Amino acid sequence: MIADWNARLYLSFEDQRTRPARDLVAQIPLDAARRVVDLGCGPGNSTELLAARYPEAEVIGIDTSPDMLATARRRLPHTTFIEADVATYSLPQPADIILANAVLQWVPDHQALFPRLLGQLSEGGVLAVQMPDNLNEPTHAGMRKVASEGPWAAKLAEATTARTVLPPASQYYDLLAPLATRVDIWRTTYHHPLESPTAVVEWMKGTGLRPFLDPLDKDEQAAFLAAYEAQIAQDYPPRTDGKVLLAFPRLFIIAGR
Repeated sequence: MIADWNARLYLSFEDQRTRPARDLVAQIPLDAARRVVDLGCGPGNSTELLAARYPEAEVIGIDTSPDMLATARRRLPHTTFIEADVATYSLPQPADIILANAVLQWVPDHQALFPRLLGQLSEGGVLAVQMPDNLNEPTHAGMRKVASEGPWAAKLAEATTARTVLPPASQYYDLLAPLATRVDIWRTTYHHPLESPTAVVEWMKGTGLRPFLDPLDKDEQAAFLAAYEAQIAQDYPPRTDGKVLLAFPRLFIIAGR
């Protein structure tokens, strides 16, 4: 269980993290909306995109993290933010748009979750989802390798086997197509130039490394991070300008009701 998220650490790569949300919002096929919900709103960067595109709409952000919500409220003081668990929260009223940007990969049982979210839309509404699809990338393979080979292997057994995103992506089409008026699925790989392997580790500390670090004490965390950075340095060699290139695949889904 992840106790809380660190908004400052997450936003240290704000531009790179917001770009997929920007791409997702741009593909929502609605010109107007009355009620828009941002599930897993984090520090409000994706909520801000929704508020800008739908200025007449009631925009609501939902997240489990007090630190993320505090940052979001400072960013958008006139927007409603609710502390709730995306896995179980039900909207009191149907929404025209439900956005879930980089959050549902943390929520289990997608076979039940996605139809439930689709059912909370108004007629003609849109579910817009983006999830990291990088569990086979060196960033995550390296986490599992370091976890399984170190003295912390027993503590991290659950983290090394956790998976929620359904492989392959066509499963989402089969799941949603009988329930939706349209389903659009695509996968984009972003290539982010970062300063060093250390920067890759810092990026991952804000998200993917959390299940590996949270069960460890401080000394174990430091040792794990040192071993992980050594692995990342092998997997991400410097490019011609000295930077490293982080390939980050993401899965996008648009489903209409």
